[in-house]
Amino acid sequence: MKYITLPDTIERRLSFYLAMEEYVARHIDEDDCFFMWQVQPSVIFGRHQVAENEVNFDYCKQHGIQVYRRKSGGGCVYADKDNVMFSYVTKEENVGLTFNRFVNMLLLVLRKLGVEATGTTHNDVMIGDRKVSGTAYYHLPGHSIVHATMLYDTNMEHMLNAITPGPEKLQAKGIQSVRQRITLLKDYIPLTLEEFKSFVRTTLCEGERMLTPEEVKGIEELEQTYLREDFVKLIKS
Repeated sequence: MKYITLPDTIERRLSFYLAMEEYVARHIDEDDCFFMWQVQPSVIFGRHQVAENEVNFDYCKQHGIQVYRRKSGGGCVYADKDNVMFSYVTKEENVGLTFNRFVNMLLLVLRKLGVEATGTTHNDVMIGDRKVSGTAYYHLPGHSIVHATMLYDTNMEHMLNAITPGPEKLQAKGIQSVRQRITLLKDYIPLTLEEFKSFVRTTLCEGERMLTPEEVKGIEELEQTYLREDFVKLIKS
């Protein structure tokens, strides 16, 4: 599997990486591709979700949290620099096989680190009875795209408030409830986040494919479709 790299270290918005997945699927002739990315505090919600039902827009605006819609299904997710996002692009078109392969990749990485992780029928990755990674999928002609959040660490207040509409006042029991459902990878491994990312890449990938400046320009053009208000606030899929 080839690791896809960028020719620069520019900090980019979440929408760029969504466009990068799609661009790689449409234009890069590799059987299996993988890359990781991190963003400033952002909320990303699923293709079929109604934005106003999932996102606390007032809280996000107050705290500088960006909001994006993806083309895959699934639920609303908060991301920031303390966790890492995974993107997998493959020519395999069978949904079940694609999910199974990707989740097994994540389990391989964690088990090699001594973490007894398991997968669920909903394609989540669990440590014990708590979720550490969730996945989502969509299909393009000839390709499947799967992306996942790996909770190495996160801002728990933002996670609770940004994706939960309602009063902005943080309730201690709210954080406690979230912490009972999720877990943070940093509590199970002796690696920093950067060390973990390096371990993931060396475990899963052989070789790399660096995108050209022209290809990056193509991604930036495609990114504009993810930023249109009629897409972000879309009610019907």
